[in-house]
Amino acid sequence: MFKINDNYQKLPGSYLFSTIAKKVSAYSAANPDKQIIRLGIGDVTQPIAPAIIDAMHKAVDEMGHAETFHGYAPDLGYDFLRNAIVANDYKARGCDISADEVFVSDGAKSDSGNIQEIFAQDNKIAVCDPVYPVYVDSNVMAGRTGTYDADTQMWSDVIYMPCTSDNNFVPELPKETPDVIYLCLPNNPTGTTITKSQLQEWVDYANKVGAVIIYDAAYEAYISEDDVAHSIYECEGAKTCAIELRSFSKNAGFTGVRLGFTVVPKELKCGDVSLNAMWARRHGTKFNGAPYIVQRAGEAVYSDAGKAQLKEQVGYYMKNAKAIKEGLTKAGYTVFGGVNAPYIWLKTPDQMSSWDFFDYLLENANVVGTPGSGFGPSGEGYFRLTAFGTYENTLAAMERIQTL
Repeated sequence: MFKINDNYQKLPGSYLFSTIAKKVSAYSAANPDKQIIRLGIGDVTQPIAPAIIDAMHKAVDEMGHAETFHGYAPDLGYDFLRNAIVANDYKARGCDISADEVFVSDGAKSDSGNIQEIFAQDNKIAVCDPVYPVYVDSNVMAGRTGTYDADTQMWSDVIYMPCTSDNNFVPELPKETPDVIYLCLPNNPTGTTITKSQLQEWVDYANKVGAVIIYDAAYEAYISEDDVAHSIYECEGAKTCAIELRSFSKNAGFTGVRLGFTVVPKELKCGDVSLNAMWARRHGTKFNGAPYIVQRAGEAVYSDAGKAQLKEQVGYYMKNAKAIKEGLTKAGYTVFGGVNAPYIWLKTPDQMSSWDFFDYLLENANVVGTPGSGFGPSGEGYFRLTAFGTYENTLAAMERIQTL
């Protein structure tokens, strides 16, 4: 008789956003006359920028002719995209990253869930708390997290780094030494971030203790403050201790197109073993490459027209973030984030639990958000709203909340 991977059975409950979807679906079915405003999932609402659409049309036309048809993409990505990434995301910021250190994929979520495969099972992971659930769940699947305590909502073998109002939602260096450290900056879900000097402390620490940092920079396009790093490779010594994940979903609206990349520097090694070579082997074995059409769309992100159009889109979402932050503050809520990220993190009123507030908001304002407890134990008593809705719906949601 075949056997299954028991680690998957250790996962508690259902995935956070699946639970939200089921709750909203049930409420909608029971209340078909209610207009629900969704500010829960971080899905964009603005259409893909014209410069990118033009590039996709051109690529589609190429695929219709024998002489310009493209089959399997190169394992690591087409040179035209990897070179554009290096020039614009790294060289332009003084980061010494080369094209053969860039691995194009179908999105940062996949990479964040897959990157843990190249590390031994007995590695100790450290995560910010609250945290993007994929980091923990993918390590549960790998058997790296120990046992789960339903009362504390914590895994026995995970090092949690609480990010609360007491420390301004900034992770502190752990007392127990980890092997793999997950950092998402600007942060999902809190919308907060750290300065370049604070990030340099993490790089210095990782190099000192021999840890590797998995750095999720999915929201770097939303950074507005000068002292916040757009890439961990802006820090001295990061190439010997850090892997960076990037996404086109939030900066270019590719949530339905799917494109991302991971940077694994050649200097990052475990003894004599190159993690760059190891990830290249894994990537080439399990991934057939992002489609040519999509990679041409990614290249257009870095064109002059693409940059200008996407700057407007990011500005649109950050206008929403400002409206949410101001609207909630006016309504008497304690609010964080919304400056360098499209997420707003608010304290639930009257010591209400995160899920109770979810139900309260859904039933009384017909507004959907995300319970903070779904991101980890330190998320209890908090709630996340996204700025990815339309401006009109964002203002309407704030009006509804203010009348509660």
